Amino acid sequence: MNTRTIPFAFTIFVVVVSGCSESASPEGEHSDTTQTEETPMLSEQLEEKAAASVTRIPADVRQTYAEAVETVRGTGIEKSAKQVGDAAIDAELSGWDGSSVKLSELWQEGPIVLMWYRGGWCPYCNIQLRAMQQSMDKIEDAGAKLVVLTPELPEKAKETADTNDLDIVALHDKGSAVAKDYGLVFQLPEPIIPAYRDKLKLPEYNGDDAMELPLAATYVIDQSGKITYAFLDADYKKRAEPADVIEAVKAAVQ
Repeated sequence: MNTRTIPFAFTIFVVVVSGCSESASPEGEHSDTTQTEETPMLSEQLEEKAAASVTRIPADVRQTYAEAVETVRGTGIEKSAKQVGDAAIDAELSGWDGSSVKLSELWQEGPIVLMWYRGGWCPYCNIQLRAMQQSMDKIEDAGAKLVVLTPELPEKAKETADTNDLDIVALHDKGSAVAKDYGLVFQLPEPIIPAYRDKLKLPEYNGDDAMELPLAATYVIDQSGKITYAFLDADYKKRAEPADVIEAVKAAVQ
């Protein structure tokens, strides 16, 4: 695949976002019809993954995770996080190759797609990352750059890129500091902490003992630094459809 070129000479992606077997994971919107039969919509790929988990994850475990999602939703985080019309928050971050990027310098040149992924341990994140990689040409043709942030350590983000055959570099959102500024971070509900801590090894991925994660959010930010599109869902199995993001980028450059 071809590496895209942006300032600082590397392609950026996030987000979280985590190369690990999908079997380690818990369980794993609207779009236009530009997707082909050979390239299913992201939502279809995510639904297929979720359906497959039914056959290998006990019903009581699935119920625990479903209740945890509703606990997170009940905090109101989907509404309290940064929304369309809000001013984006600037930050300077670096990728695992050591390059440094300031978000405002990117969006002043043109819209950016700002996306978080939780970590390479999350199969839903990996599916989304591959889908966004496949959509890179269309995103850039629409006039935007893809900027992906993740709380996982740079060396883990590199493993995620290598495992998923990605030619993009994730920016390290250390301690989810930027995600916190955007209001995206939530505490893991108590019933699922043991799985994230002991099975998924979240502290090893993120380099700290915080039992917290960001929503897998996606924003479009225009050249004035205003958020013009926001995808926020407490359900980690739901992600922004690339086609919807591309349409939002086109609207942001008009």
